[in-house]
This record gives sequence, structure tokens and C-alpha cells, in this order.
Amino acid sequence: MRAYQGERQQVTPVWFMRQAGRSLPEYRELRVGTRMLDACLDPAMASEITLQPVRRHGVDAGIFFSDIVVPLKLASVEVEIVPGKGPVFEHAVRTAADVDRLTAIDPESLGAEVFAPIQEAVRLTVAELGETPLIGFAGAPFTLAAYLVEGGPSKDHIRARTLMHADPEAWSRLMAWTADISGAFLRAQVLAGASAAQLFDSWAGSLSLHDYTTHVAPASARALSHVRDLAYELPRPAAEDAEPAIDALVRNVPLVHFGVGTGELLKAMHEVGADTVGVDYRIPLDEASRRLGHVVPVQGNVDPAMLDAPWEVLEAHVRDVLDRGREAPAHVLNLGHGVPPETDPTVLTRVVELVHGWRPE
Repeated sequence: MRAYQGERQQVTPVWFMRQAGRSLPEYRELRVGTRMLDACLDPAMASEITLQPVRRHGVDAGIFFSDIVVPLKLASVEVEIVPGKGPVFEHAVRTAADVDRLTAIDPESLGAEVFAPIQEAVRLTVAELGETPLIGFAGAPFTLAAYLVEGGPSKDHIRARTLMHADPEAWSRLMAWTADISGAFLRAQVLAGASAAQLFDSWAGSLSLHDYTTHVAPASARALSHVRDLAYELPRPAAEDAEPAIDALVRNVPLVHFGVGTGELLKAMHEVGADTVGVDYRIPLDEASRRLGHVVPVQGNVDPAMLDAPWEVLEAHVRDVLDRGREAPAHVLNLGHGVPPETDPTVLTRVVELVHGWRPE
């Protein structure tokens, strides 16, 4: 949490996107016979899956086990995750009339009972994690909107980008709605005990900088505004031999913004209200820091493809990422995307040990 807030740590913190999931045999055993969205909405199962990689790898944070379409499911949108394909929607949102039908569901009408299984899972997890923080998670408005318009996964999101320009008013209403759904989902996690929140924009890399800043960034800022006001207190350190401090330091809950293929969008992604910017593997971390003015903490950006390379190749790559991360005020080591399902878990544990033992020359 201190690294996210710009305080460089002697030991670089490390966790992995998608660290909870198919790369772990204990996860595969637990999930037998349970559909993905059912697992996400089962508090005990979601908590156990979140905890598994923390126990196994010794990472410095848990990432809440969920899926970006969970808040849509909770809002009664008909969606299922098809194995080998991804989220598939019964009704795509292609026209202004479709947007009207979807946005008739008022996000503010989603009461506490709707998010109850999510909050219970977070509470169970935080109780087990102890001093290890839990990071909340949600899909960014554009990624949610792109899935809704396409009706499922897409390579180029051309229908979503077409709607953006063909009917900007309908697009704006759709983005405001997904922003509020995503923001409410994040807020529920933080209020239940998550220490930070990450907004994940899987598909923002398909956008030009102009389209992002004009048609997407305002909605991402709106999503983060749902958690921007949340804070916590830290005791003020007392001077040696002094009476304990009475007042406390108030810190905002740190917000992380990550996107895939977003090297050209980094500055704009920071400006929507994020504290830390996640960087994918397509751009060196020192160059990313330069584009951010060397004033923004960064997260990333080990190439997931390297996890199956010989150890000496992976080790050199991780050390290079750590060295380049010194260009930023603070650095949290992560992957430049998620853990591939076929990854050997022992490799991830070894990477954690390498990062924890690394010190700059």
C-alpha cells in the first residue's frame, strides 16, 4: 500500500494478476463441477481461491477472485462464461433502444443485498490474510461496454467503436451506466475491507488517444469517483521516548489503473484519478515512467511469456524489470498481463523469492 502511494520500499512488493486460478492444482480441484460465475458468487469458495496463491507463493497482496462481468450478472444482465470462449451475453447492446433497455436498471437500486456475497467473501478473506492486504478488482467501463456491445469476446471491438461514433449520445449513456455499475462493485469491496482497488481495462488498447480521452476517460473517472472518497487512518509515528501520538495520518485508499496495450494512453489513464498505473509488457517500464513524468508509481511488467522460458532467461528479465522500475517513485512488480493457465506454480514462487531478495546495485 505504501508503494502504491509513492513511497519506495526497500523490498519491492510483488503479486501477479490472475495469480488465483487455473495455474494452481488446488484451484482446479476446488472448481470441479462449479461454473465460473457460481464460484465468484460463493463467498467461501471465492475467499479460498483468493487465499490459495498467497499461501503458496508468499506474494505481498491478494487479488480478489472475481470476473469483470460479475457486477453485470448482479444487475440481472443475462451472461454466462463459456469455457474456452469467455463471457457470452444473451442480448447484445447494439442500438439506442438496446441502451435504453439496459440503463433502465438503475445502478443506485442495487441495494446492499445484491453485493452481499461479494462483501462476505471479502470479509472472510481479509480475516484470513491478516497483515497481507487485499486488492479489490473491477472491469473498467469501456471493457464492460465493449463486451455488452459485441455480445462476447472480440479481437477488434469494432461494433463498440462504431457505436461510440455513430451514436455518441447512446454511447455516453451506456458508459455512464457501466461506470456506475463498476464503481459500485469496487466500493462494495473496499467497504468490506479491501485495502486498494484496481480498475482493469482489458480492451482500452484498441482505442486511439483521442477516442480514449473523449469517449472513455470521463467514464473511468466516474467509476473511480465511487471509491475516491474512501480513506483509512494510520497512527502517526511518535518520536523516541515521546508520548504516543493521539492523532492519525489519513490516507486515501490507493487506486490502480491497468490496461492492455495502453502504452500510448498511460498519462490519460493516470489523469482519470488513479494513484498507480499498471503497465503491460509491450513497453519498457522506464519508458512508461518517462511518459508519466517520473512522478507516478508503476506496477508491472514482466512478460507472461517469459514464465515458461529457461530460468536464467526469466531471471535476467525480472532483474531488468526491477532495474527499470527504479525510474519511478515506487514500483510494485507484477506481470504485464495475467498468469497463463499452463504456468508451473513453482516458477511463480521462485520469482517471488527473487524479487524479495533483490536489491539495487
